[in-house]
Amino acid sequence: MKNKILDVISGAEALIILRQLEKNDPAMRKKIEKMAEQLIKEVDMEGICEAVFFDLDQIEVEELWDRAGASRNGYTSPEDMSVEMIEEAIEPYNREFVKYLELGMTKEAKTYCMGILKGLYKYDHESGSEFKDWAEDVPGECFGYILEEWKKRTNNEDDQMEMDKFINNTCGEWAC
Repeated sequence: MKNKILDVISGAEALIILRQLEKNDPAMRKKIEKMAEQLIKEVDMEGICEAVFFDLDQIEVEELWDRAGASRNGYTSPEDMSVEMIEEAIEPYNREFVKYLELGMTKEAKTYCMGILKGLYKYDHESGSEFKDWAEDVPGECFGYILEEWKKRTNNEDDQMEMDKFINNTCGEWAC
């Protein structure tokens, strides 16, 4: 049992152990921070694109129909609910790229943002989902919102030029 304990503890339990190690040993803290930074620096734009596409493409139209309509809080149209459902699906990705910005990891934030934008564009142009018919303009609106959020938080002109070039080359129909 003792040899396998690390294989069976939960993520929360592992985090408690990690926090105690870093609290009690300053040298260990530096090692943990370095390992964490190396781990989160590995941003796979194509993987993010595919994950965004998959998360949006798997939204079922039946779920939209179940969530739209009359409720005790009033009426929500299928179109309005489709906006909410897409925003829910991409919110974790949005939080992640903002996390990179807050950590000062601008290169990684840019790459992560590019992955989100490419995934939204791919969904809009390649998905055959019946749900997408209820949300025709939503992927493009989310694309614009995320791009604006990134631009508001990015002052580097080279990064902005690189982003513009990326959008022109990868998401041509949505280029500014």
